[in-house]
Amino acid sequence: MATDAGNALPRFPAGFQWGVSTSAHQIEGAADERERSVWDDFTDAPGRVKDGSTAAVACDHYHRYREDVALLAGLGVDAYRFSISWPRVNSLGGLDFYDRLVDELAAAGVRPVPTLFHWDLPSGLDWLERDTAARFADHVAVVAERLGDRVTKWITLNEPAEHTLLGHALGAHAPGRKLLFDALPVAHHQLLAHGLAVRALRAAGAADVGVANSHGPTWPASPDQPDVEAADFYDLLLNRLFADPLLLGRYPDGIAPLMPGDVEADLKVIAEPLDFYGVNYYAPTRVGAPQGSEIEFGGLTLPAELPFSVRDIEGVPVTDFGWPIVPEGLTELLTGLRERYGDRLPPIVITENGCSFEGTDDQDRIAYLDGHLRALHRAVEAGVDVRGYFVWSLMDNFEWAEGYARRFGLVHVDFATLERTPKASYRWYRDALRAQR
Repeated sequence: MATDAGNALPRFPAGFQWGVSTSAHQIEGAADERERSVWDDFTDAPGRVKDGSTAAVACDHYHRYREDVALLAGLGVDAYRFSISWPRVNSLGGLDFYDRLVDELAAAGVRPVPTLFHWDLPSGLDWLERDTAARFADHVAVVAERLGDRVTKWITLNEPAEHTLLGHALGAHAPGRKLLFDALPVAHHQLLAHGLAVRALRAAGAADVGVANSHGPTWPASPDQPDVEAADFYDLLLNRLFADPLLLGRYPDGIAPLMPGDVEADLKVIAEPLDFYGVNYYAPTRVGAPQGSEIEFGGLTLPAELPFSVRDIEGVPVTDFGWPIVPEGLTELLTGLRERYGDRLPPIVITENGCSFEGTDDQDRIAYLDGHLRALHRAVEAGVDVRGYFVWSLMDNFEWAEGYARRFGLVHVDFATLERTPKASYRWYRDALRAQR
């Protein structure tokens, strides 16, 4: 992959926040020291995870967090985005772990940025039920009361679009439902949970609150009307369905009647003002009219009855996951968000961006990060207010239904011994941050 990584990155604005991200279920392990989650239920069923693995041990971050914080300190990041496991908080002494982690981060000079829900719903709860949103707000209040004296920046939800689509519409993730468009209440209840969580955090004194939504440009497969209409529908489902309620206080045309409850009243909660808007970016998607058959895409099987089909983006490199590498898509996405939402768009933080490469040569990951940071800087030059960037991920981890086959980390993890070894990309990112300062 061609790269400018040998040249210094352009300088980002003063105060720009540099970090890395992880999630609890993917790295913590210690599953026997917390309540069960829907992901435990999911991975117990044969055939659900490609290599048959579970996250029972994962990276054993629960017991090795001091070692991992030392890696963060060596990397020189300003902030660490991690997630707080709701099932662990529900367990006796569960919040004690996050107390220790936050204190260790503070001692290392790394700002804690917790995400309050990253897909590991406690077993027995269900996003199809409205009550789950209220229970989430109660959970958030408990966490904020305990950690709010040291945590000042919070993220409510991670990628509600993917959790709805993969977990409830297509069945590829926990809880494994294949509801297709009957999964829409899951989207609404997560958005409502977000709004209630913002209110709970504000009540606890939080002044820096955001969300982490996944976004990517949607490109029609051709100028033909059926392809354009299919791409517009895909864009609605993956982008506008989640951003419009948060930023505009309304659903896209035709969606509100499909949602449960008093939607107008709920939208007032969902649209609570945000201090920043988190964007997870990986790739654009090329979309065309349905082709009348199942489609394999990014490790997923998309059913034939969907009103669109996902096509390959030709002429670009791909990660070992098969995802297209299109750094300029990040510039397009961010300038497009600003054009669509105007002054309703808060400052942006890139809360995830990264790639899976399984080989020993880490130059592809370096090229990926270098290209995307240059694309991000072009968006800043175009006037988009971007305040931070978090690499996914600090370390190799349990990659959901892919198991341990996909490696997104700056740090290599030997899952037999749990030994951590910084990769060349770790050193590249460390040196890039030093140059920025």
